[in-house]
Amino acid sequence: MSHASISQSISIVHPISLSHGKNAEVWDTAGKRYIDFVGGIGVLNLGHCHPGVVAAIREQATRLTHYAFNAAPHTPYIELMQRLTAFVPVHYPVSGMLTNSGAEAAENALKIVRGATGRSAVVAFDGAFHGRTLATLNLNGKVAPYKQKVGVLPGPVYHLPYPSADNGVTCAEALKAMDRLFSVEIDVNDVACFIIEPVQGEAGFLALDIEFAQALRRFCDAHNILLIIDEIQSGFGRTGQRFAFSRLGIEPDLLLLGKSIAGGVPLGAVVGRKALMDNLPKGGLGGTYSGNPIACAAALATLEAMTDEHLHTWGAHQEAAIVSRYEAWRSHQLSPYLGRLTGVGAMRGIELVNADGTPASRQLTQLLGLARDAGLLLMPSGKSRHIVRLLAPLTIEPAVLEEGLDILQACLAQLD
Repeated sequence: MSHASISQSISIVHPISLSHGKNAEVWDTAGKRYIDFVGGIGVLNLGHCHPGVVAAIREQATRLTHYAFNAAPHTPYIELMQRLTAFVPVHYPVSGMLTNSGAEAAENALKIVRGATGRSAVVAFDGAFHGRTLATLNLNGKVAPYKQKVGVLPGPVYHLPYPSADNGVTCAEALKAMDRLFSVEIDVNDVACFIIEPVQGEAGFLALDIEFAQALRRFCDAHNILLIIDEIQSGFGRTGQRFAFSRLGIEPDLLLLGKSIAGGVPLGAVVGRKALMDNLPKGGLGGTYSGNPIACAAALATLEAMTDEHLHTWGAHQEAAIVSRYEAWRSHQLSPYLGRLTGVGAMRGIELVNADGTPASRQLTQLLGLARDAGLLLMPSGKSRHIVRLLAPLTIEPAVLEEGLDILQACLAQLD
């Protein structure tokens, strides 16, 4: 699908035009219904047009559609930050700022750590994805297509292997690479921060090794290095709890938020230790649209729906359904291309591989088309674009979830 008025540098996964949606279902302009396992790439944990979110948007739109918070504060921003900082499960005092996106949250976090440490070097991880802005490009652990043709990127940034049972990289291997980094590449005292996802999204839903996470936290504490945890995709219930870092037994110094924070309305945030968030001079943080009142109202309604009980129930049900189906598919040898099930909670990926273990990228492309024709939207991921990431709304009706898994099962069986 090509539109002359739209940049051809934007890649389209599904060549359809959507008209409307409700919870886990969407319809295109031709009236065809699809079950949505993409969820706006992790934005719609509460589904399309959640009634509470829609009501909040409508009500706020009659009161105040916009004001720049740094010009004059407004109550939705203040109320949201109070709720949001209380929602983050850490033991220390938290403050933060709202942004327009996850990438903007990452950019501001880099400014904050530079101001706090006087250092500029950052250590990120292979397979990482933190955004498409110029500074976040260098954080990404993948060249194509993000870093191609854009020249020298802001830095310095160094990358380490990402240890996970889902990719076969062990904690010991990652720690050995870290030791080499600080022996060969850079003085540890020049490093401002590490930035890491507790579950990598773009890389194919790889869950971080718990032993490594705790070792990294200890290392950062020992060397006065700050730890940024990026929960832009894994946060707000995707793994069955508020944030995925809790399963690792660590806490971040700064936390990056976005995607499902506001039920589909553009919003992001960086929150963390109050002393860090307050270290830049007045005016060092802010933005014209950051914390728009309508987006704040949507986020307040989102947090209202995301009780711990709801998040646990939604996540446990979706995880059980996916794991049960996957195990049955493996048991019955549904497809010779069916590889590992990656991730945790309701943040799951299905790997497609050839008989020799190499990525089955062609079959994933085939699967996307077969599923779309059958009424199911899927999203690719992985370095070789060979892992399907499942991002159905947490609120998906059980019958619709099963219907979507039925379609996926039938399409997997057709791969050749």
